[in-house]
Amino acid sequence: MQDIASLTQEIRHLKKERNAILLVHNYQLPEVQDIADITGDSLELSRAAATMDGDVIVFCGVDFMAETAAILSPEKTVLLPAGDACCPMAQMISADELRRARKRYPDAAVVCYVNTTAEVKAESDICCTSGNALNVVRAVEQDEILFVPDRNLGMYAQRFTNKRIHPWEGYCLVHDRITPAQVAAARQAHPGAVVLVHPECRPEVIDRADHVASTSGMIKEVCRSQAREFIIGTEIGILHRLGKECPGKTCYPLAAEAVCHNMKKTDLVKVRDTLLTLGPRITVPKDIADRARIAIGRMLAL
Repeated sequence: MQDIASLTQEIRHLKKERNAILLVHNYQLPEVQDIADITGDSLELSRAAATMDGDVIVFCGVDFMAETAAILSPEKTVLLPAGDACCPMAQMISADELRRARKRYPDAAVVCYVNTTAEVKAESDICCTSGNALNVVRAVEQDEILFVPDRNLGMYAQRFTNKRIHPWEGYCLVHDRITPAQVAAARQAHPGAVVLVHPECRPEVIDRADHVASTSGMIKEVCRSQAREFIIGTEIGILHRLGKECPGKTCYPLAAEAVCHNMKKTDLVKVRDTLLTLGPRITVPKDIADRARIAIGRMLAL
């Protein structure tokens, strides 16, 4: 197998040849993050997909992220190096299930987390990410909201609004498994460290944290804080970016086993191969993309 340096050089050459943009999520492997044009969370990468120039988008993440890029940039070739990298939470609701739920809550606006399929987005009123869910909930006109699919993010948003939120019973396999006992153990191991957790965590974990933030929000908080030590309650891939962007700060994982195996399916060989072959390519049928684009566009307009 080629070493990282030679693979990186080959990828950079192919990227230039293809006029490609590499968008990389914060949970990706360190060596994949290091080749990115943009590293970020779902909101940052959605914005980049919509605005950056290039003929090809290589999305180092999971399937719903590449779908979002394809919806926002239908004229571009969108590639997902690990074609089988899926988000289990996105599979916890289907378009048919959402249509039936709409009938149960006819007066509710549907706020759809971006961790969903294009078909579900097409049935929604507006999308959100973990970084802007509160702003989205506050922005919709309706006083009743059907929030899909992450129950924990929906319950977190409920804390900050008088609107009635009906959360779908979906969850993130990584964040939902973090426990209050792990928070207590981490505080005991690192007394004085600031605890940051992701809003996809359970309410009882959020109650024991010092700050709640998206992955990009965590990075901003660590970099600007006067504290020197932090306990990070999200997928451990973010620790690489924290180490690069927040020098002088020490970050510990809240749960060392907080690993999204789908996010780790992308490696440099797959990135190189996808630039060589221009596959696997992600496309979304036009009728679905056109409707989903409305919900995503409303989010980005905020």
